[in-house]
Amino acid sequence: MPYKLKGSLMLLAAAVIWGTAFAAQSKGMDYVQPFTYNSLRTLLGGVALIPVIVFFRKTGNDSSAAKAISAKASVKGGICCGAVLFAASSFQQLGISLTSAGKAGFITALYVIIVPFIGLLLGRKAGIKIWLCAAAAVTGFYMLCVKEQMNISNGDLYVLISAVFYAFHIITIDYFNSKNAGGTLMSCIQFFTAGTVMAVCMMIFESPSLSCIYAARYTILYTGIMSCAVAYTLQIAGQKHTPPAAATLIMSLESVFAALSGWLLLNERMDAKEICGCVIVFLAAAAAQLKLPVPKTERTRTRR
Repeated sequence: MPYKLKGSLMLLAAAVIWGTAFAAQSKGMDYVQPFTYNSLRTLLGGVALIPVIVFFRKTGNDSSAAKAISAKASVKGGICCGAVLFAASSFQQLGISLTSAGKAGFITALYVIIVPFIGLLLGRKAGIKIWLCAAAAVTGFYMLCVKEQMNISNGDLYVLISAVFYAFHIITIDYFNSKNAGGTLMSCIQFFTAGTVMAVCMMIFESPSLSCIYAARYTILYTGIMSCAVAYTLQIAGQKHTPPAAATLIMSLESVFAALSGWLLLNERMDAKEICGCVIVFLAAAAAQLKLPVPKTERTRTRR
């Protein structure tokens, strides 16, 4: 399978998992507070990856890397990605508590524009196709997510800050992938870093109880293993073969799959505007993966 297609499929699988896990995350909030929930599922994600790392080490292979793995880059990358992931998820959770879910979903999705903009500042031009697809995706997300007037509140600003951190998370993964960090090892360290900081915040700001944690055990298990261990590792592995801006558009389908899963599994209604938003985002993500035809004059010049 071509590496680019393989990477795109990995990112698509991650988006499907994240999107369909929204119901479990929502249910988990009925029993425990945000830092408690996030710390437990994130640490569980790290624990779940330990046997995977041991297996790859015994077989002398890491499926997420084509070359020899750099342990130093993996450790540094995991710590950096974990710190950024902690900031992103914390600001998002704070913002969600102060604004509507629809507005939070739309603002978070703005990272499809933020990632190529950061790339531009770093000297990486995304190309007109990516910018057009990102603009189309933002339009689709507005149609899908926003059901009320778009007044800016403090909660909206917190979610916007989280979107910036999520964008830096993608850029950070791309940077350490270029240093040949091991995807599974970096992902594991990322979870232990973020989960440890979240656990400290849990002990300071919340009052966790074993009975409440036990009541939320199924949602914690599902999101810890699937959303964290599987999906985030797929993200790191998929980004090895996909440029950050294009990868962002694929992963942004998370919101679309969340809406579709709510429609299919929870009997939530979708009106014509929301369906059109889903279609636009799907088309934008698909178009970003298509290779534009090279003009004949360009092909001739290349041969010379």
